[in-house]
Amino acid sequence: MDELGAHAGLAAELALELGDPLPGEIELVTQVVPGRRVRRFAAQCAKPVGGTGHLDVGLRSPGFGAGRGIVRALSVHRSARSVFGAATRALDGISNQEPPRHAPSFLLISRRAVDRNPTRRSRCSAVARRPSRLPSREAAPESDADETARRRIEALSRELERHDQLYYQEDAPEISDREYDLLRRELEALEAAHPELIRPDSPTQRVGSAPAEGFATAPHRSPMLSLDNAMNADEMRAFDARVKKLLGRDDEVEYVAEPKLDGSGIELIYENGRFVQGLTRGDGQTGEDVTVNLRHVATIPEELATTSPPPIASIRGEIVLPLAAFERLNEKRLAAGLRPFENPRNAAAGSLRQIHDVDLQRLASLEFRAYALAEGQPAGISRQHEVLAQLADWGFFVSPECGRARGAGEAIAFNEALLARRGELPIEIDGTVFKVDRLEAQAELGTVARAPRWAIAFKFPPEQAETVLADVEFQVGRTGALTPVARLRPIRVGGVTVSNASLHNQDELDRKDIRVGDRIVIQRAGDVIPQVVRVRLDKRREALAEGFQLARTRLPDRCPVCQAATVRLEGESVTRCANVDCPAQLKTNLRHLASRGALDVDGLGEKLVDQLVEAGLVRRLSDVFALRAEDLEALPRMGEKSAANLVAALERARHTTLARWLIALGIRHVGETVAEMLAQRFETMERLLSATPEEIGAIEGIGGTIAESVGRFLADPHNRAEIARFAELGLVVESPPARPTPAEGGSDVLAGLTFVLTGTLSQPREVFERRIKDAGGKTSGSVSKKTSYVLAGEEAGSKLKKATELGVAVLDEAGFEALLAARQADGA
Repeated sequence: MDELGAHAGLAAELALELGDPLPGEIELVTQVVPGRRVRRFAAQCAKPVGGTGHLDVGLRSPGFGAGRGIVRALSVHRSARSVFGAATRALDGISNQEPPRHAPSFLLISRRAVDRNPTRRSRCSAVARRPSRLPSREAAPESDADETARRRIEALSRELERHDQLYYQEDAPEISDREYDLLRRELEALEAAHPELIRPDSPTQRVGSAPAEGFATAPHRSPMLSLDNAMNADEMRAFDARVKKLLGRDDEVEYVAEPKLDGSGIELIYENGRFVQGLTRGDGQTGEDVTVNLRHVATIPEELATTSPPPIASIRGEIVLPLAAFERLNEKRLAAGLRPFENPRNAAAGSLRQIHDVDLQRLASLEFRAYALAEGQPAGISRQHEVLAQLADWGFFVSPECGRARGAGEAIAFNEALLARRGELPIEIDGTVFKVDRLEAQAELGTVARAPRWAIAFKFPPEQAETVLADVEFQVGRTGALTPVARLRPIRVGGVTVSNASLHNQDELDRKDIRVGDRIVIQRAGDVIPQVVRVRLDKRREALAEGFQLARTRLPDRCPVCQAATVRLEGESVTRCANVDCPAQLKTNLRHLASRGALDVDGLGEKLVDQLVEAGLVRRLSDVFALRAEDLEALPRMGEKSAANLVAALERARHTTLARWLIALGIRHVGETVAEMLAQRFETMERLLSATPEEIGAIEGIGGTIAESVGRFLADPHNRAEIARFAELGLVVESPPARPTPAEGGSDVLAGLTFVLTGTLSQPREVFERRIKDAGGKTSGSVSKKTSYVLAGEEAGSKLKKATELGVAVLDEAGFEALLAARQADGA
């Protein structure tokens, strides 16, 4: 490859790759630099594969060695023309950074054919390189912050995955959209601060959830992306500023404003003008094929109203249930003795997913509103508002609430005006979607992993309502924590009737001065249990007139379940039941012990746990291993076969690992990562039981809080007795595999070297950490001048940047393997 002129000390060259080359199809271009030659560069990328497709623009950092390195997507484009601006900015960005962000860096433009089974693909890469520096070889201490971030990222990912399942597959969300957005934003912030901890399957890297069972699935013609959210006017202004900066504009950007429909996303496929397939959003890549049900939706035309339809058209939109139809549907369900739907969104999704005994009247009441044309755009259309007009011309229903706004100021005003009209609309909406109007600008802005850069959903604030706090009850959780729950006079808010609200803890009760009988303002945006916003202190006279005493609300001194004393430890906001045998705690602990990440007892679900505890068959946690088939058969709805299956599942659960056993015990602050650390350090339960908190705290990555929690749990006589009884009842805990020594097949070829791992590798990070340690090396969580090597996978971030700044050598997986083989060959 020919090196070209430098920009800020950098050189660029062109690499051209082809998976299945055909003679004479590619003309090698040897000059690619920022500016005018980008056009020639992108044109070459488009040459090898004919037809329509996508051009991906991204950065790639191969590091040390010959592996593929790290790919970081910047944007996705529909045509060669639209890639020029993005490529120019990316190349200029590489050129203008000193030192460069990655060393070395590739600008990657990849052509992807639409063909379902493409036989070939071409890639063009502009390369920016700078001189490498010699590595340092001293070890560095690991950062507790990285381990804390990793644990929080894992917890947030699991929580978001659970809520995705409830929302997309079960149509039964437990939290509000706003609360979900806050969880996602916390995860996004942590991943931004620790890019090396981003997993490929992170909720921030995908859309929706996997399709549910019951319907056939099919791939979308192009990904159905989600939207980023603006929660207030400042965030809308920030979005507008980002768009202007990326487009290099000082004048106001024109947006199309569309109501954010509170329904289910759908893709409709038309071939030569005829409707052939309809898919749900699914996980954004694959959706459920609900074509047969969609044919009964009146606002979905069987044929496009045109004499010259495109060969393929992909129309995107939302299935919604109008409020009037929702009320009629629920009246019908109540008359039939069925449970009414919570809100129109759940009712629409449930109607669409009918498989057996399909209610055609329900399907006919649904409404499809079109808002995007992903494929099949007629010539001459250059703006989003023209797309909406074309969809209407073809016979689709387009929301009449749509409009246009110029700049952030008009967008904010439009959203406020639509919010004021919200109660008059025939459907439920929860905000305004703003899209850059000019399609060429959309293509130039491109997308990130799960959302386009050219659109945003400006969400309405949560809907509020006023009701009466009729009573306060107290629930007991797994660790004995008492949570006050408000019992409300039922009121409709946010699309459903609610009667409960969380009050969190005593500090919250005191801060808001919440008392039984108060008129309170609550807000809900999809949650089952809404939030208490404030107390109407000005209406306390009305409460007294109704006979309420308005006494201050205090958490009880005795557990409401077992009547044992409650305690509140210094420095904590939570009040707990002190009785470890409390039935409420026992139920939640038993469910936890049987969960998949712990002993994984198949068939031991919530209802059966309640039966076992309430029947007195399980009075302490270890009783679960003393259950007999004849005991179980006496329970309601538990036949001989079910009892035998549970006994067999318990028998399988008797053999577990030390890490899983530690998780099953439910020790506070001990999750999967900490459990693995403890298991590797102490190897047996006996050794751990004799360890001091100081020995536990000396483990790299375990702080004082965790060590104190583990030490306190293991020192408790009741807990020690339970652990011993589990062993008496046949629990076999396997020790983790011993680390090989040089004499046993291990080696010390990496002795004296410290590695930092970052990004997504081809195998779990623990595999590489174990190989490094087995070869005598060390791993650390942070990069310093004492770091020997950084092993970088895809999507590496801040640690890779720090390594570049400090001159630490960077290895990809191929480089790591080469280093290991070379040192083994030398016998170093």
